[in-house]
Amino acid sequence: MPISRRSWSVDRRTILKSGALIAAAQITSPFVIRARGETPIRIGMVDPLTGVYAAIAQNEVVGAKYAAEEINKKGGILGRPIELLVEDSANDVGTGVQKTRKLIDRDQVSFIIGDVNSGIAIAMAQVTSEKKVLHVVSGGHTDPITGTSCSWNVFRVCNSTAMDANAIATTLIEKFGKKWYFLTPDYAYGHSVQASFEKILKSAGGTSAASLVPLGTPDYSAYLIQAKAYSPQVLINVMGGGDQVASLKQFVQFGLDKQMAVGGTLFELESIRAVPDGARVGWWTMEWWWDQPGVPHVAEFNAAMKKITGSAATARNWFGYASVQTLAVIANQEKTLDAPKLAHALAGFKLPPEIALQPGAPEYRAGDHELMSTVFVGEAHPPQGDADNMFTVKSPVPGDKAAGPVEESGCKMQWPA
Repeated sequence: MPISRRSWSVDRRTILKSGALIAAAQITSPFVIRARGETPIRIGMVDPLTGVYAAIAQNEVVGAKYAAEEINKKGGILGRPIELLVEDSANDVGTGVQKTRKLIDRDQVSFIIGDVNSGIAIAMAQVTSEKKVLHVVSGGHTDPITGTSCSWNVFRVCNSTAMDANAIATTLIEKFGKKWYFLTPDYAYGHSVQASFEKILKSAGGTSAASLVPLGTPDYSAYLIQAKAYSPQVLINVMGGGDQVASLKQFVQFGLDKQMAVGGTLFELESIRAVPDGARVGWWTMEWWWDQPGVPHVAEFNAAMKKITGSAATARNWFGYASVQTLAVIANQEKTLDAPKLAHALAGFKLPPEIALQPGAPEYRAGDHELMSTVFVGEAHPPQGDADNMFTVKSPVPGDKAAGPVEESGCKMQWPA
């Protein structure tokens, strides 16, 4: 049932333990953090807090809330506290667009963050571009967001699908072979990942077939039977969130792990946690990893997330954190909330180490506004020591190398007059 908006003072008590946070996120719309003070600067966040992507979306909210707490303790944005308003897109494009318009028109937010679902993120970007609101896509990966559909006001923290595919495709070919079968979610993200992989595979002389799977599919037997009949060397599992969990469980139950390798782009920590040991297999990419010895500030961030949720920090925690921090640091640097001025300042902006939390100084590339973030290529496995030590990084790939030239992105950036 609908719950009215609530306001809380931002202190340690506002950061809830994971179980309570998830329950609140599922029933509260919008979910608000308000610091002490008047005339807050509002940041709107739209993510699928319910549905197959709920776990990863909720972890983005955890990271965003933690960033808001940190920023408010340091004086907020332009001396004003942050008010974070979180809305549930329910994994539906129409709902995501409606919530975005509400946040801008009724709630008067200065910035927008979201969505995990790439199709929703693209639709939201049309609204934010129309309204001239600075928009950070935290977790939607499809290439057009910073490619053919790029916009002056849209920046992305997570990787493009091309970045992830470019980082791991050669490894999959060299280790397992050139005959692949795709298990692909039938929407923008899945189509984009498959297209990126197929481009590389075909250039290497490989062959492939695919099943396009509706989101929320509970039974993968028909698709896995088709995969088995094709006799691939690798099953490229492009499914995400709960869909990936269900499909990998059935992949192992059917014994296909004895007949073919499995891998792909994202096998996120939330999903690795949710499958049995037998399904913790394959070669994948991570877009951020909690165990980076010697990289400044990573251990502190991981410890903070572990205190909140009881588990190691995930890439989704970092996506939410980096998104909010990006908006705050650029607004404080430029001393304005003017969207075109901030967008110009963000083009080419390098994240400081305490926000980047990875090797080097990744920047929002000026030509397409994609964050040139490290791609962590490695192998999933059952826990080794630490309960969340279920992925071993084999080769970190610099973001600019994975992304390729900006000219290949298809972005034709146009700025307002």
